[in-house]
Amino acid sequence: MQTGPLSLSTLALTAIVAASGAHADALRDEALEMFKALPSTVPAVANNPITPAKIELGKALFFDPRMSASGVFSCNSCHNVGTGGDDNLETSIGHGWQRGPRNSPTVFNSVFNEAQFWDGRAADLAEQAKGPVQAGVEMANTPDNVVATLNSMPQYVDWFNAAFEGESDPVSFDNFAKAIEAFEATLITPAPFDAWLNGDDAALSDDQKAGLQQFVDLGCVACHAGTNLGGEGYYPFGLIEKPGADILPVGDKGRFAVTETVDDEYVFRAAPLRNVAITAPYFHSGKVWDLKVAVQIMAESQLGEEMSDESADQIVAFLGSLTGTLPPVVYPVMPAETATTPRPSGEVIVE
Repeated sequence: MQTGPLSLSTLALTAIVAASGAHADALRDEALEMFKALPSTVPAVANNPITPAKIELGKALFFDPRMSASGVFSCNSCHNVGTGGDDNLETSIGHGWQRGPRNSPTVFNSVFNEAQFWDGRAADLAEQAKGPVQAGVEMANTPDNVVATLNSMPQYVDWFNAAFEGESDPVSFDNFAKAIEAFEATLITPAPFDAWLNGDDAALSDDQKAGLQQFVDLGCVACHAGTNLGGEGYYPFGLIEKPGADILPVGDKGRFAVTETVDDEYVFRAAPLRNVAITAPYFHSGKVWDLKVAVQIMAESQLGEEMSDESADQIVAFLGSLTGTLPPVVYPVMPAETATTPRPSGEVIVE
């Protein structure tokens, strides 16, 4: 039988383990007051019951470039489900190879955002789906031409009838948007952080837990909380100190374009941080390609803190725990066009 120093060491080790467990529990309790784990099922969306038929229709529409005037660009062009749900460009390329004005946000987990777009001009994903289709620098199409295109293909008509059963006019631009919304609502990415929130202590490394503690203590959580660690609320970019014009272009005044309120100049919706490690470049301007640099810029501009490399590395480690498992998406076989399908055009279509 072993006694003496070994027993004392065992007791000390037990006390250390217990203290470590208590700290982990305290951090989790604190985190659960500010964050929410992703649900295990597809979330409901307002005024749009989600069904398998609607999801499959929405998937086809999401990938179909014929929803653009040129027949070149689809929703997936800017929100590529194979590359983090965005296009990994500073600003997206659209109709006539034009550059859009802002960085493309990820489509993954976007159903949990309070509103869509950097300036929140769309209340939900259905409204958002209508925007790029009609934007001259993106898909450059019109609702009437989209509906004419869909009606020209019998398979699409059948799919709309199945997805919107009982409606007198199921092939409509509103239903086009609702179907895309239904598909996008399935694009959720459970991450190690969710497993940790749900009680798995081993899901986060010590560095990631230290980064989470700093994320909370420094006040990052004031803007980046909730299910999506952001996507809720609007805040000035440069609350303490405005970044240079290379990062915060003077010509883009953010939410001011929506509200025309002076207080909303250079105000943007808080960026959701899920999968941020794989969605470079960063900010609405897309000018920063390094996540650590982006973290340090945010610390200085929003918090007035000059963040050390060690602190930034720990926060980046925590942000890595938000990289989730991407949902498998099988590329759809889309209906064939017919003799009545509107032909692709290089010109912006104007009603």
